[in-house]
Amino acid sequence: MNAFFKRQLADYVEYHRDPWNCAMHVLGIVTLFFAAILPLSLVPMHAFGAYTTLATILALPVLIYWLLLDAALGTALLGCSVILFAAAAFVANHASITAVWSLTVPLIVLGITFQVVGHRVFERRQPALVDNPSHLLLGPMFVVAKLFIALGFRRDLAAIIGPNPPQTPRGPSPLAEEHQVEPLPRS
Repeated sequence: MNAFFKRQLADYVEYHRDPWNCAMHVLGIVTLFFAAILPLSLVPMHAFGAYTTLATILALPVLIYWLLLDAALGTALLGCSVILFAAAAFVANHASITAVWSLTVPLIVLGITFQVVGHRVFERRQPALVDNPSHLLLGPMFVVAKLFIALGFRRDLAAIIGPNPPQTPRGPSPLAEEHQVEPLPRS
């Protein structure tokens, strides 16, 4: 793990303290990644004498970037990506263009909804992406890092992220303010 990645991860984790927000990110990131590669899997390409798709060609620089940030996490992401690429290729090979786009659009909406709900409802903070656009590429690394920590691997990452980072004080929720209960008088 290089120093740049440590700094980026430490900054990213400040926006992702709530465990429910982290769970929403797992769902949102996987959904958005699949939605991004699905229509691109419709475009066949020949590169270096092999058949591939535009999805693979365009994702390759990101996969290399993840491997350079951290080899173990990057390798895990590469493995997950292969599964998602295979699923996207299966759908693209067995569905019409209309069906692919009819699946892609709701997946994008669903993925963004997961992210927004995670930040607005659970974190009560704007997404890290708003302050630092490079965090768009860090989300998948964060999710895999949390998985590695949960499985007992990568104590170096646990020192930065922690298994369950402490909650930041958020104040009472708007619903709690509306339904305040007066304490009973003592006798």
